[in-house]
Amino acid sequence: MENNGNPFLKMENELKPYFPLMGKAADTILDAGVSAYPVFICAQQEIAIGVTLVATPDSWIIQASTLEELVTKQIITQENIPNFRSVYKDPTSFLCIFVVLETSSNFIFLPRPA
Repeated sequence: MENNGNPFLKMENELKPYFPLMGKAADTILDAGVSAYPVFICAQQEIAIGVTLVATPDSWIIQASTLEELVTKQIITQENIPNFRSVYKDPTSFLCIFVVLETSSNFIFLPRPA
């Protein structure tokens, strides 16, 4: 897949090997009743959020978190919780990823592997 300079497409390709691990972490969060909203933080530097799943030099750092922690850390405001929940996709079918780049950040939803 050609990324045409789109950092989010490039990131998706780089993260694909970790999708099974992220899916297992999402299932653990859901099954343990920790949250109905697992979120993965993907950045190129460690951020003080969640539990680190993957930390490889010169690559992505992947951390597992939840909507509730993002609210506590004031990344999502109380007023934006309903908006977040309305766009959040089924966590058994999609991975919710908060991508933090040097110049921007964004929530994306990528299909979980079958």
